[in-house]
Amino acid sequence: MKQYLDFLTHILEKGKVKSDRTNTGTISVFGYQMRFDLSEGFPLLTTKKVHLKSIIHELLWFLKGDTNIRYLVKNNVKIWNEWPYEIYKNSPDFQGENLDEFIEKIRDDEEFASLWGNLGPVYGRQWRNFEGRTKNVDQLAEIIRAIKSNPDSRRLLVNSWNPTEIDRMALPPCHTLFQFYVQEGKLSCQLYQRSADAFLGVPFNIASYALLTMIVAKVCNLEAGEFIHTFGDAHIYLNHLDQVRLQLSRTPRGLPKLLIKRDTENVEDFCFDDFEMIDYHPHPRIKAEVAV
Repeated sequence: MKQYLDFLTHILEKGKVKSDRTNTGTISVFGYQMRFDLSEGFPLLTTKKVHLKSIIHELLWFLKGDTNIRYLVKNNVKIWNEWPYEIYKNSPDFQGENLDEFIEKIRDDEEFASLWGNLGPVYGRQWRNFEGRTKNVDQLAEIIRAIKSNPDSRRLLVNSWNPTEIDRMALPPCHTLFQFYVQEGKLSCQLYQRSADAFLGVPFNIASYALLTMIVAKVCNLEAGEFIHTFGDAHIYLNHLDQVRLQLSRTPRGLPKLLIKRDTENVEDFCFDDFEMIDYHPHPRIKAEVAV
């Protein structure tokens, strides 16, 4: 994953200090691109341990069109917890619960989860039920049909940025648009990410979209080609600088392999046990606080 370490180095060397919505402060650059050949291994960082379980469950959650964190909570995936908690804290129903108590209620109380676990029309809703002026569109299903029937199409795009619904989302989409491309029996994917937390978020995004490419390739009877990751505002939070420098001091190890163990024609049919990671030997985890 030299590509990722070069990305961090580029931000440190070329970036400028910039304010941000969270008031944490960042070092930021505008515009960058990384490419990953998926035949060379699964692009999961080895310079720190990345929680693949969370990546798989989050992607399955997107693919099913779900926007309530209860599924994630029940599978001990914590990456979305802070956003609904912040909304709940500012509501008249807030009773002083800390984050752990809030998440326990989401897990154990279906009615409470239906009220306070929903993030609004975020990724899964936009992928599977994009609300237009005259109709709603299952973008992903239409794209898969198009890949199978017209693989040379230049219209194989899924858009998560729905301006009419941004104000209803707990967090507007950071990874906003992705496009598939078929050549010589291989499916590639390019993601445009408007805003990228380089240390915490980007490793998840790389792995998630690499896996998405593999899943769509599988249901379309294609091989996985490249994942291309294109950025708008790419930034390192100022409270992540020590962690970034630690990561840059480590030597990358060989990439693991990710197997999809079952054939299916429907992306909704996949479950966590359908995926197996082989030969993942990362350096230890590096902890850092998420900016909300």
